[in-house]
Amino acid sequence: MEKPLDPSDPSALSEPDHAEGLTIDQNEEPLIHWLHVIIRFCVRILAVLMTLVIMWSVADVAWVLYERATASPLGLLNVNDILASFGAFMVTLIAIEIFLNIVLYLRDDVLHVKLVLATALMAIARKVIVLDYKTLEPEYIWATAAVVFALSIGYWLVVKKTN
Repeated sequence: MEKPLDPSDPSALSEPDHAEGLTIDQNEEPLIHWLHVIIRFCVRILAVLMTLVIMWSVADVAWVLYERATASPLGLLNVNDILASFGAFMVTLIAIEIFLNIVLYLRDDVLHVKLVLATALMAIARKVIVLDYKTLEPEYIWATAAVVFALSIGYWLVVKKTN
């Protein structure tokens, strides 16, 4: 027998998304509840590890810039140096996006699709920025364009639905 909804309870006003596995009644499923607790602990460990990766990545960006700026001729960057710097920056930004994905997994009220799509767009944008178009086959470029287009449409649809 279901309990009647209590209008004074804020959690009773919003319908949980059972398809996402966001609500677990520990009285009905104690094993699943404890597995969920373990997974949430693992997600916290991943967040700490990703923070270390981000810090390492920032140090790598600084190192890449230092190496490029101190190479001969001093202070001058060629196109390849600039692309390497952009690549290092983009990897750091992608790591930050992944960290945000990890943190969002700790929240039960968030649908993760939007941030996952945003992260995928960031990753493919990085790839597009650092591609060497002189050595690539046209099919690879068209396939990359198709991925960018599909992710953009997917992101737009998710954003449109949430607004």
